Amino acid sequence: MVVSTVLLSQLPGAQEKQAYERPSLTVDLVLFTFTEGELRVLLIKRRNWPYADCWALPGGFVGIAERIEDAAARELSEETGVEGVYLEQLYTFGEPKRDPRGRVITVAYFAIVGADVRQQARAGEETTDANWFDVYALPRLAFDHDRIIHYALQRLRYKLEYTALGFLLLPDEFTLSELQQVYEVVLQEHLDKRNFRRKILAQGIVEYAGKLRYGDHRPARLYRFAAAAIELESVRRRFP
Repeated sequence: MVVSTVLLSQLPGAQEKQAYERPSLTVDLVLFTFTEGELRVLLIKRRNWPYADCWALPGGFVGIAERIEDAAARELSEETGVEGVYLEQLYTFGEPKRDPRGRVITVAYFAIVGADVRQQARAGEETTDANWFDVYALPRLAFDHDRIIHYALQRLRYKLEYTALGFLLLPDEFTLSELQQVYEVVLQEHLDKRNFRRKILAQGIVEYAGKLRYGDHRPARLYRFAAAAIELESVRRRFP
């Protein structure tokens, strides 16, 4: 009993616990889209300190009683007007001095969106602007957001090479040349046309749509992603 009393007396009181430093938790969102031959990422211009008037990823603090994924969806909606997007957890960034406000750890999420979502983007109450930027020609960014975007880009490249993720970057029907352009822009490398087509068709992730596109040159076949490939990718997204 004496031992128990001593141990209890050694436990910190409420005031001592409050004196302990506590890290804060934020979320940051990386949204990619492909348009006009460019892979673009959604950025917001910050209204408040720190990094006022600087471009950054959408994001913010997680509420004390809020689920992290709910905070991600909320911040995306509040700062950009974008809603209804599937967000995949990317990575946790926690360098001690990454945020001048103190010890702030962030959980990053990323998504790939089409034209319907691109058009939703607008400035929110805590932002002065929201716009899409070529991921290879970014402005100076707040915090460590350049590192977060680079990490998300590496994840995108990896996924593109082994999944049917390209269906999120293209319209419903496309030519193989348009598909190759997406791969070349994302991977940042030139691909041999003949080898690329042979590999893509052998994978069975695309199928001929039964249509031709006419232009200045000979008609080009239109393709679409196979339903089975899209379903498999949808399952992967639900269980990444």
